[in-house]
Formats: sequence, structure tokens, C-alpha cells
Amino acid sequence: NVHELRHFVTERFKSADHRPLMISVVSFGYRFGVPTDADLVFDVRFLPNPHFVPSLRKFSGKDAKVKRFIRSFPQTGEFLRRIESLLAYLIPHYIREGKSYLTIAIGCTGGKHRSVMLAEELRKALAKKARSVKVVHRDLDK
Repeated sequence: NVHELRHFVTERFKSADHRPLMISVVSFGYRFGVPTDADLVFDVRFLPNPHFVPSLRKFSGKDAKVKRFIRSFPQTGEFLRRIESLLAYLIPHYIREGKSYLTIAIGCTGGKHRSVMLAEELRKALAKKARSVKVVHRDLDK
């Protein structure tokens, strides 16, 4: 069948150090819609929103002040651990099935604070295990 043929061709022609799965981590704001190309979508609106802290509103999830604020809540670390565990389980299965691309979307309300910070953290964690990981902050400048 087609799946067996793909597996045969992939195994036959890949090099020993080749990892075929390219991972994209996309931060987004639900206000602007869910990315249509996402394979996995995670909603982080359960975390406290820095937008409602006047001293943090103008910053993004790339700024140290915002990162510290988001990390200060225990559910942030727990969420990251659980997502990393889920991905550690899923990624080998996706690779075995011959999947070439995986898009992981992380959304908050506006796409500026929580999703940005968590997308960056997830990229760091995945980069330790996967060769090709990129991050895109779709709504950061909106």
C-alpha cells in the first residue's frame, strides 16, 4: 500500500543522521483566528494575562519582565512539562509515519505575551531533541 511504499522509500534513501521532521512552533492570538495549518493547537488563556498589568502591557513575551511574570505561576512550568511529555510521545510516531512537517500552534488572546513566551520556551526544549525547529510569532506586531 501507499504507506508501506513511503516507508520503504524513506528508509532506503535517508542518511543515518537525517531527521525528516521539521517542526514549526507558531504563537498566535485567538482574536485573529487559529492558524489553519496547525497540526496541534494549545490554548494558554488559562494563564494570567500580562496585558492587564499596566507596567507589562507594552512589552511582549520576548521581554524579560513578561517572561518572569508568566514563569512566576506554577501552572506555567506544569503546562510546559506536560506539553514536552506529550510531544516526546507523539514525535517518534509522526516520524515513523513519514510526516515531514509538524506545526504546533500556541494561542492566547492577542498573541503578544503568553503565547510568544511559551512558543519560545517550547522551541528551546524541542531544539535539544530535533534538528529543525523554527518559531513564528504570527500576531506579535498586530
